[in-house]
Amino acid sequence: MDIQIRNIHKQFAGFPALDDVSLAVGSGELIALLGPSGSGKTTLLRIIAGLEFPDRGQILFGGEDMSRRAVRERNIGFVFQHYALFKHMTVLDNIAFGLTVRRRALRPAPAAIRAKALELLELVQLGGLEQRYPHQLSGGQKQRVALARALAIDPRVLLLDEPFGALDAKVRKDLRRWLRELHQQTGYTTVFVTHDQEEALELADRVVIMNRGRIEQVGTVDDVYETPRTPFVFDFLGDSNVLDAEVRGRELRLPGAGEALVTDSIHPAGPVDLYVRPGDLRLAEPGRAGIDVRVTEVQRTGPIVRASADLVANGSVVSIELPHLHHDAPAFRVGAQLRLRMMQFSVYPAARGSQTGPTQTPAREREPGQRGRG
Repeated sequence: MDIQIRNIHKQFAGFPALDDVSLAVGSGELIALLGPSGSGKTTLLRIIAGLEFPDRGQILFGGEDMSRRAVRERNIGFVFQHYALFKHMTVLDNIAFGLTVRRRALRPAPAAIRAKALELLELVQLGGLEQRYPHQLSGGQKQRVALARALAIDPRVLLLDEPFGALDAKVRKDLRRWLRELHQQTGYTTVFVTHDQEEALELADRVVIMNRGRIEQVGTVDDVYETPRTPFVFDFLGDSNVLDAEVRGRELRLPGAGEALVTDSIHPAGPVDLYVRPGDLRLAEPGRAGIDVRVTEVQRTGPIVRASADLVANGSVVSIELPHLHHDAPAFRVGAQLRLRMMQFSVYPAARGSQTGPTQTPAREREPGQRGRG
C-alpha cells in the first residue's frame, strides 16, 4: 500500500507543527521520520494514522483519500513507545484483541483468532509465552507483543512511534536488527518515528529528516549522510566542525590562512560556512593543502582517539576523531603542530547575521551546499 502525503499543514494554538509537508511512501517501503523534538515527525505520523486531522492537505492510501476518515476506517497498525498493553490480559489475548472487538460480521471464529495469534507469537519469536501477563515480560518482549498485536489485523500500513525509545541500548540494538528482518518477511508499508540517528540509518530504506515542521531532505542513508543538502542535515547526522571561510574568486580560504583549500569553488565571493566531520580529518601529506592546527587535548575512548586542536590561522577549535590503530594516531600529541587534510566537507552560504552554526538560522533561508574533498 503506497502513501501519498500532499501539502499538509497543521497548527496547534497558532504554532505551525507542519508547514506544507509532502512525501511519497512506496508500497512495502520502510521509512524513518527523523528529527529533533518539535520537528513535526510525531504529528505527521498521527495524521497518517487518523489520530489527528490536517488543517489543509491530503493523505492518500493507494490513491484513496483518507484525509477525513476516522482511524478505525484506515486499518492502521500502530505501535506506541510504551507498549500500551492491557495489563489484565494474557499475551495471547493482547495480540488477539483487535480481532475480537471487530463487528460480528467481520470477526473471525474464535479458533481462527487463536490460530492467528499463535502464528504471530512465533513470528515475533515469543512462542510458548502466550499465557504470560505483561508484568512477566521484559521490555523487549513487551514491544514484540505490541508489534504482533498491530500485525494481527492485517493492517494496510504499519506505524511505529519511537518504538524502542523506552529500552536500554543493548535491547534497542537487538530489536532494530530483528525489526529489519521482520519487515523483509512481511513486506508491510512501514513508517516509524525516531530521534535516534543510528536507529534511522540502520533500519530505513529511506530517511525523512524534519526540522521545524518542514522536510529538510529525503533520501537513502547514503544520500543524506554523504550529500547533506542543508547545514541542519549535516549537523544533525553526527558531530561536525563549523568553520568560518571565505570564497575569493574561485578559491576557498580560511580567514588568516595564506593558502587556498580549494581552487574550484562554485560559490559566489563572500563568507561561507565550512562543515567537516571530526572523522574526516587526517594528516595531510607533505605539500598538500590543509588546515594548520595545534593539538590541545587528546583522549582515547575505546577504539577511538579523539583530539581537540586550535587553528593556527585564527584560533578556531576543531574536533578530530580517528581509529586508535590508524597510522595517523601517534602524531596526535598535546602541543603538536600538524597540518590536517579534509577528506570530504560541505560548504554552505554563511548563516544570515550569525557565524555561530547551523541551528541559529532556519535551513530554508540558505542555499544548498557544495560537497568537496581535500
